[in-house]
Amino acid sequence: MSCLLAGLALSGCAARRPAGNLSAGDAAVWVGRLAVRVDADPVQGFSAGFELRGNAEVGALLLFSPFGATLARLSWSPGEARLLSEGKEQTFTSIEALTLRVTGASLPLDGLFQWLAGNPAPVAGWEAELNDLANGRLHARRLAPNPVVDLRLLLD
Repeated sequence: MSCLLAGLALSGCAARRPAGNLSAGDAAVWVGRLAVRVDADPVQGFSAGFELRGNAEVGALLLFSPFGATLARLSWSPGEARLLSEGKEQTFTSIEALTLRVTGASLPLDGLFQWLAGNPAPVAGWEAELNDLANGRLHARRLAPNPVVDLRLLLD
């Protein structure tokens, strides 16, 4: 897992970093920076630029280095999730399994899309702070089950 995180932090191919938030019908797009910290032993974490598009059922998450290089592409549809990183593609049975592999914790994608839309949807074990969403900031923490996970998004 730490090798994958190191690979995400150090590798990639050149790509333009997208700018601005767009909306095309039901497929919203969010762009900014994210940070994930997993309080495991040892503590794991990473930060990256991101572009998130789609919804909890069908979508994609692109991760970028500070210089705009594409580090990874996560995509999902019902029953399947894919990770493309370092020119290699891996397939997973769900986006939860994929985010577990990439971050060390399963991230609540359905909740994340709802939170980004301003809906304080409850997600078991998670609490989201939406009070600064108008300023482009979202903070969510998973308190149960262990390990504690801290997810922060800063939208452009």
